[in-house]
Amino acid sequence: MSTAPTPTRITPGLAGAPDQVDLVVIGLGITGVGVALDAVTRGLSVLAVDAHDLAFGTSRWSSKMVHGGLRYLAKGQVGVAHESAVERGILMETTAPHLSHAMPMLVPLNSSVTRLQAGVTRAGLLAGDVLRRGARTDAETLPKPRRLSATEALQLAPPLRSAGLRGGLLSWDGQLEDDARLVTTIARTAASYGAHVRTRARVLSATGTGVELRDELTGAVTHVRAGSVVNAAGVWAGDLVEEVTLRPSRGTHLVLRADSLPGLQVSVFAPVPGETNRFVLVLPQPDGTVYVGLTDEPVEGDVPDVPEPSEPEIGFLLDVVSAAFARQLHRDDVVGAFAGLRPLIDAGDGSTADLSRKHAVLTSRTGVVTIVGGKLTTYRQMAEDAVDAALARSGLAAGPCRTRRLPISGAAPRPVLAGLEQPARLVRRYGTDAELVLTSAREVTGLTDEELLAPVAPTVPVTLAELVFAITHEGAHDVDDLLDRRTRVGLVPADRALAVPAAERALALVRAAGSEL
Repeated sequence: MSTAPTPTRITPGLAGAPDQVDLVVIGLGITGVGVALDAVTRGLSVLAVDAHDLAFGTSRWSSKMVHGGLRYLAKGQVGVAHESAVERGILMETTAPHLSHAMPMLVPLNSSVTRLQAGVTRAGLLAGDVLRRGARTDAETLPKPRRLSATEALQLAPPLRSAGLRGGLLSWDGQLEDDARLVTTIARTAASYGAHVRTRARVLSATGTGVELRDELTGAVTHVRAGSVVNAAGVWAGDLVEEVTLRPSRGTHLVLRADSLPGLQVSVFAPVPGETNRFVLVLPQPDGTVYVGLTDEPVEGDVPDVPEPSEPEIGFLLDVVSAAFARQLHRDDVVGAFAGLRPLIDAGDGSTADLSRKHAVLTSRTGVVTIVGGKLTTYRQMAEDAVDAALARSGLAAGPCRTRRLPISGAAPRPVLAGLEQPARLVRRYGTDAELVLTSAREVTGLTDEELLAPVAPTVPVTLAELVFAITHEGAHDVDDLLDRRTRVGLVPADRALAVPAAERALALVRAAGSEL
């Protein structure tokens, strides 16, 4: 059984990959990398593959939140709500304190919110605090909710419409630095324990005892034998096994510049007029942008590689937010937009908004174990359940699950993180590995710290050091990997165009240094 990390790195393609392992994991979204980490830390040999890249699918299109389960409690899904609260606490206090933080959430009590609706919302927030306490999450991690006066609400959210504002409700939930960064860091942690993590490796067919893979870089086809195979392909899971039927729904977000809503210090949950328990989220981000989301629209037909937001969804989000803020938002305020597909299990008739966020572990007639449904917050429990099922089916010998108490790469208690001397952006995104990022980039490129830490463009805080590290340690293969998944610059097309030269320079520097891609 693995007892200490080894310096294995994420690799594009299948060159040098093993042809026999205990477990093959299909899909490198949040669930797939979670399965890989769970399995390898139990002592199993693991090959985890994806046809594209880390966090290529739904895992990079979330609201970047770590939900405590309040929305599920409101729908009577008590078990799902408790599981969410427990997993939120594990992620924020043990797994990834460096990639998560407490997010203050303000529900403005304006003229469109009746006193009955306000009472229901306040009761819900108090119930959410009961969930937090039941999950044993410290109040220092997530403070208790409270009522605010109109003056206090406007101090925290100056852009709110003051006319008719009679106060607000303040509560707290978890927020991620970046969802794709969480995926990448878990993948790097799994690789450090000895898992073979390979991007650009497409599964052509799968059974419970092996997979046929095609190296998307060379076209070479190979067969890998396995004790068990876990399908964690998300919305594409049904393409690999006949028994899985999904009913995806699309969640759309807008990206605004921070100056569209100046002075906003908290997330705002803007009530949807005419609905009791539905909100549009306004979520300030650390990079100077604001996300606005999200919708829940059924999706029919083939699943696209990259979903596209629809104009009606964009218009709906702008209208709801404009009703809560003093400034009317317009289409030209939207500097970017993204959409993700939720891999919901089709349980019969009903809208996708009513489908349960429970996850399910299914075993196909050929023995493939599929993990599907669920949500980002509960990925760790989903991974544990999937590995348990794979072990039960295959009879493989393994140790107990360790991930409940296992910090990922760069994690440390918050006081330790606060005392680090490295640049704040690197600490936010890499934790205690911030020095590794800078040191390795310095060694590879020979450049000064000033050159490596300078923002690549006035509106793009990403640094050359991050781009180089993404190539040398995180398996980034091209400009798309660097800008659309490792750093997320691609969420704003104008910023992406400005950052392309820096990404190309990073690739050239690493290649010139002879580092492996």
